[in-house]
Amino acid sequence: MVATFSKNDSHYMSLALKLAGQGRYGVKANPMVGCVVVKDDQIIAKGYHQTFGEAHAEINALEQINHQADGSTLYVTLEPCSHVGKTPPCTQAIIDASVQRVVIATLDPNPLVSSQGLALLEAAGIQVDVGLLENEALTLNSGFIKRMQTGLPFVTCKIAMSLDGKTAMASGESQWITGEAARTDVQHLRAKHQAIMTGSGTILSDNPFMTVRLDASTVSPLRVVIDSRQKITDQTLNIFSNDAPTLILDPSNGKTLENGKLDLTDALKQLGDQGINTVLLEAGPNLIGAMIEAHLIDEFIIYTAPILMGSHANSMATLALGTMADKIQLQLSDIRMVGDDIRITANIKT
Repeated sequence: MVATFSKNDSHYMSLALKLAGQGRYGVKANPMVGCVVVKDDQIIAKGYHQTFGEAHAEINALEQINHQADGSTLYVTLEPCSHVGKTPPCTQAIIDASVQRVVIATLDPNPLVSSQGLALLEAAGIQVDVGLLENEALTLNSGFIKRMQTGLPFVTCKIAMSLDGKTAMASGESQWITGEAARTDVQHLRAKHQAIMTGSGTILSDNPFMTVRLDASTVSPLRVVIDSRQKITDQTLNIFSNDAPTLILDPSNGKTLENGKLDLTDALKQLGDQGINTVLLEAGPNLIGAMIEAHLIDEFIIYTAPILMGSHANSMATLALGTMADKIQLQLSDIRMVGDDIRITANIKT
């Protein structure tokens, strides 16, 4: 039977989703999860999963009321866990607290455990309703969900380009295409990802640090370099600074294709095996083009500056498309101004 939800249900789940987002920088391989406990139309407890390996959202909320939630409704953004991992199962804590009803935004994406928590709660006589604000919950944890279902992380390709679609002058010069506000926005974008990926060409031409330049407490993601030709040998490059860990993927630790290039799917699988849910691709046109052709990019975030760079400048991606039938169709999901620049979020239509 399809569950029906009230306006109040939606309000409390919205709060739970906002709470979940607060765990973005601490949960690492885990999903972001928020929880709100309500009794007699009053919020009596709330919590979110804060740190990988520590208490889940439901436990953090129930501890505020000494696990006494008789007759309450518990709103949670992801199906409560039913297995013993780094922490005890949340389903048993909910049952022991005498919660009357549980509202879940989305089921666990792991096919090995999906619906098991739901079944345990229902077997204990608890009313369980699933699917409230499900799309929002899926979007929040798109990386975790993709990794659970495919073994690969969710890849966002960030591009800064001119109005005529250029990302660097023919000489390689590219500082700065976008304004300060957009560049600051990119720092926040980096901080939201577990890994930043680029190619050896970008490292050798720009010598970037590839770190997050915000406040001192912000942890920079893993830096990943695709180096098919094993060109990265200089240990004094900024990519090897102590600001963040660095992983060089080359033929010594990755699969190669017949053309000698690294198998990019295998490279991402390696990251997924390390528990990395999200990757931000900041690369040159060759690697971006190869990632597009391999169908490995899930989302584009493109910062477009109100400048023209001319026909000799480099384009955003190397793609051998000959006819309009070969074009790659994108679906826009968000457009906003960031300072004087336009930020476009888009996905490849499937």
